Amino acid sequence: MKRVAILISGGGSNMLALADSMTGDHPARPVLILSNDPGAAGLQKAAARGIPTAAVDHRPFGKDRAAFEAELLKPILQAEADIICLAGFMRVLTPGFVGHFAGRMLNIHPSLLPKYPGLHTHQRALDAGDDGAGCTVHEVTPVLDDGPILGQARVPVMPGDTAETLAARVLREEHRLYPAVLRRFAEGDRRPLYL
Repeated sequence: MKRVAILISGGGSNMLALADSMTGDHPARPVLILSNDPGAAGLQKAAARGIPTAAVDHRPFGKDRAAFEAELLKPILQAEADIICLAGFMRVLTPGFVGHFAGRMLNIHPSLLPKYPGLHTHQRALDAGDDGAGCTVHEVTPVLDDGPILGQARVPVMPGDTAETLAARVLREEHRLYPAVLRRFAEGDRRPLYL
């Protein structure tokens, strides 16, 4: 049984989709929900499900990312996590941290990578006149939003879409895609899944 730590910064909707999927014959279980914000709403939601939680507030560390990550590492190692899932975790991780979990860390990004790494993905897709958008689950590497693609889901861009309406449509697909990819990944299957 694989042990999964999920890192969040906010409400944790993708975290809940992942955690709720890890039941029955699923080859993994959530062992830690970790946030860089002690006030993240997702921590309470995880605790209500009986999943251990921890928080390491990034703010006292200022620009010292290495010191922050050294503290972030402690609860992950204590939980003996096999797989790390970034689910709305809004801190850029250093190559040192990423390297510690090479081949074992996943992220979900709200665009069809390699298009639109970084922020404001939905507005960028609209500004470009794209007829479709979507989300990508990928392995995390030291280069932001650049690791091997493990899955993608597409949605159409509708007439009159705003960044908010498009984001809501993509988020529904994120909640389908990420759990499906995690299950396959935990079984050792890294072939890309396209929904």
